[in-house]
Amino acid sequence: MKKIKKIKGILILAMTLLVMNACDDKLTELNENPNAVNPADGNANLLMPSVLGPTASSYLNLGLINMAGAMQQLQASGWGGSINYFEWDGSDWTSYYDNLRTNQLLIEVSRENGFAFHEGVGLVMRAFLFGQIADYWGDAPYSTALKGAEGELEFQYPAFDSQESIYMGVIADLEAASALFATGDDTFVDENADLYYAGDMEAWERFANSLLIRYWVRLSEKKASEAKSAVEAIVASGKYISRTSEDATMDYTGGADDQWPLIYDNEQSSTRYQSCKTFIDQLTASNDPRLSVWFDPVQVRWVQDTNISGFEDVMYIDGVESAIWPDWIDYQGSSATFTRKYNPNDVTFIDSEYVGVEPGILISEIQSYNGNPSPGQGRHNVHVSMMTSTFMDGHALPGDLLQSRLLSAAEMHFTLAEMALQGWNVGDAEEHYNAGIGSSLEVWGVADQYADFVAQVAFDGTVEQIITQKWVASFTSATEAWNDYKRTGFPVLSVGNGAPQPVPAVRFGYGGDELNNNTDNVNSAIDNLETTDYSGQLGKDSPYSKPWLLQGTGNPW
Repeated sequence: MKKIKKIKGILILAMTLLVMNACDDKLTELNENPNAVNPADGNANLLMPSVLGPTASSYLNLGLINMAGAMQQLQASGWGGSINYFEWDGSDWTSYYDNLRTNQLLIEVSRENGFAFHEGVGLVMRAFLFGQIADYWGDAPYSTALKGAEGELEFQYPAFDSQESIYMGVIADLEAASALFATGDDTFVDENADLYYAGDMEAWERFANSLLIRYWVRLSEKKASEAKSAVEAIVASGKYISRTSEDATMDYTGGADDQWPLIYDNEQSSTRYQSCKTFIDQLTASNDPRLSVWFDPVQVRWVQDTNISGFEDVMYIDGVESAIWPDWIDYQGSSATFTRKYNPNDVTFIDSEYVGVEPGILISEIQSYNGNPSPGQGRHNVHVSMMTSTFMDGHALPGDLLQSRLLSAAEMHFTLAEMALQGWNVGDAEEHYNAGIGSSLEVWGVADQYADFVAQVAFDGTVEQIITQKWVASFTSATEAWNDYKRTGFPVLSVGNGAPQPVPAVRFGYGGDELNNNTDNVNSAIDNLETTDYSGQLGKDSPYSKPWLLQGTGNPW
């Protein structure tokens, strides 16, 4: 009874104070935006995962699917316009700005409360997100973005900053973040809220500095001396990602709200993603040990038989003719051998253990590629290599292979190997090249095969070889391989007749929301693009037009 009376007394007192405060604060409330969130009321540890999670998921989704198509690691047998054919005009950036708005609140809350770690994380993520926007589209709202709640017309219809200005803002944010992490001030850090590094400030400092290396190298054609000195200083400090244990990653655990993007089901959601010939040819030619980690052999292999005419419709299981065609998922990991016969004098099929689809060919050609007995939109092709079940069934435990990898030691070593060839004081090119290979093999669980593999791809001192191996190591994170391709022209890629142009695209076209509602500003940004021989009927706002970063470089084509 005394407890109840005490609780009642506390409630009455609280209500009295609330009424008194309401009376005193009436005039103040009239001047407050009812739709705004007060930074003093926010919890930085609750905001942080709501930025880190969606950002990592979005980066993985793009790198694993659309950019894997663009960089010819995968091709789609259905619903593949944005994967196989660069249908990137009218691309929407809403999710990026949504994440940036949440992130801006994280920064404001952190500054209001003096949380150095959280502010540093917010600055890194702002740089990461705006960096992607500049990479994908070019010019974009930046200095006047994220201010719509202030009510001014200029913030509701923001002007576009130049791609150059955004990149310099990205670098400034990363430098500021690195300085905050270097203070070691871990006030209010909750390791459970940090989905990447569990509150490790030194790891975040390495991540910030590694992103600085990424973006300074991105700018190396435009700002060579600044980029060189900045990267050399970071390397001299040793505070960058150089070991796989330092990679910026986020685990996928397979929970209800934590699903890997590719999950096998009867709706063909993942079976439409098939290996690409360009990638398979690279892996098989070099006896790459990652091949069997990423891709399965064809389920049914063609066998030459000159005693038959054309090819047989039947399939053999361990050499015995079968009356049924097994479902792909039911026969994953089977020790049986599945074959079909063809006469090479009559028809042409690929009878290799691993087979990839040619890039950019017509969708009908993909669906029937290499004699597929059951062509159709999104249908599995038993004569083409699919990703292994690890990547297709969506089941994972923390620390398994299913991760979003935002930046890796392999990327850093290959990047520094390339810069060493340019004469930058960042270490030995061959040592970085070999370390890049070793780091990637370690990530994919085949480090024990390093000696044999590095002998297959011994360093030859060329940028092309470095970028080619960096492209291979980018599997599931092909976005950065695309950025390297745009900057260097490597690996050399050609595209089939299903795509509008014979080369990969270099940017996203602006979305309908901007074109319809922020017309004057987006048109000013479009005017800054450079049309190319491949821009086509879309004109300047084409995926094949060049933004500032590529203008005058001659790359990638």
